Amino acid sequence: MYLSKLFIPLLKETPSEAKIKSHQLMLRTGMIKQSSTGIYSWLPLGFKIMKKIEKIVREEQNHIGAQELLMPTIQSANIWKESGRYDDYGEEMLRIKDRQGREMLYGPTNEELITEIFRASVKSYKSLPQLLYHIQWKFRDELRPRFGVMRCKEFFMKDAYSFDVNDVEAGKSYNKMFFAYLKTFKRLGLTAIPMRAETGPIGGDLSHEFVILAETGESKIYSDKRIFDTDISKYTGDDDSINELRKKYGEFYSVTDEKFNKEDFEKKVKKENQLVTKGIEVGHIFYFGDKYSKPLKCAVDLQDGKKVYVKMGSYGIGVSRLVAAIIEAKFINNVMKWPNSVTPYEVAIIPSLQKNDKSNYTKAEKAYNFLKKNNIDVIFDDTDEHLSAKFKKFDLIGIPYQIILGSKSTHDKFEFKEVNGKTESLTLEEIKNKLTNIKN
Repeated sequence: MYLSKLFIPLLKETPSEAKIKSHQLMLRTGMIKQSSTGIYSWLPLGFKIMKKIEKIVREEQNHIGAQELLMPTIQSANIWKESGRYDDYGEEMLRIKDRQGREMLYGPTNEELITEIFRASVKSYKSLPQLLYHIQWKFRDELRPRFGVMRCKEFFMKDAYSFDVNDVEAGKSYNKMFFAYLKTFKRLGLTAIPMRAETGPIGGDLSHEFVILAETGESKIYSDKRIFDTDISKYTGDDDSINELRKKYGEFYSVTDEKFNKEDFEKKVKKENQLVTKGIEVGHIFYFGDKYSKPLKCAVDLQDGKKVYVKMGSYGIGVSRLVAAIIEAKFINNVMKWPNSVTPYEVAIIPSLQKNDKSNYTKAEKAYNFLKKNNIDVIFDDTDEHLSAKFKKFDLIGIPYQIILGSKSTHDKFEFKEVNGKTESLTLEEIKNKLTNIKN
């Protein structure tokens, strides 16, 4: 992509309404544009990053055998009345009527709808377990939307739901998702810590929040620092191994402010290991048994002919929120560096261009065409800005690698720089091999 052709409405000044780094950066680099309070359009740069995050989330869900479907954004109010949540959910739910006067709603979550789909389709225990998920837009009418896409009204989310015949099997489904979440966040370049959490309006008695550390987070975190040394690569994906991993995490005190107890914290964590900071919730999983299956009469036949209400869990990841969360975790000293797995482009070509000298442009274009031919996703800054202005711009955009054509480049070698890292003098072939190895 030539930068001059990319739809990227850059802003010179930080908008006054943007209070945290991710909101500021996403507006300044033209990743999003506010449509109305708490609602944003996703522009090409931001949308490309979000789709890469979505791809990783999808791959990890598929890896554990979850099956993807797609449910509508607009739901009937009847199933919510059946479950008893229609009046309880609160004003965050956008309630509407169609032209026939039927009560509808813009789905804030999908427990009722997925249960209705399941009860109409599955009648026997032989069809269990089932893991179903979708990635869809959600709407919650936040009273005070703030921090850009971190807390907005319309957001892009992965929701998964498990259906099992009993609590033991349901625990295995919960474990699968627990491990899949840790792997997902690791692939996104994030260290997410699972913390026991309140279940809130979704209900149930078992829940974990996955939290990354960030000073701009809304949750206050009280933790033992040693929990961050837990290496998930030592654990396989089988149930016994995941139980062992959960036990390992459970050895360390780590909670959000909702579950914080000062006496417990000081008793269980030595002073030198105490960490009090802020964090961002990037995922949340729940087990709630028959909370929805019972009122919605979602049952299956057992081998002896008896009926049993299926045991259910719910598992959410805020895909659009993760774009902002990664920025909050990775933005350092006014320089952004996207993880390789989600960067909008793998490398940026940044030449110093002179009006009466086309040699750098020709050399840059040659590099661009060579890398494109070798399946490297590259952006070429073909604008006539001064080199220092280009560097400042790409410090914000955050492409992790740069090919610089300036005073240090020679006839057959290029200045190859890793953002916040070392600079090397490499040939095109060496750059191609390096970027290919990084991608793989």
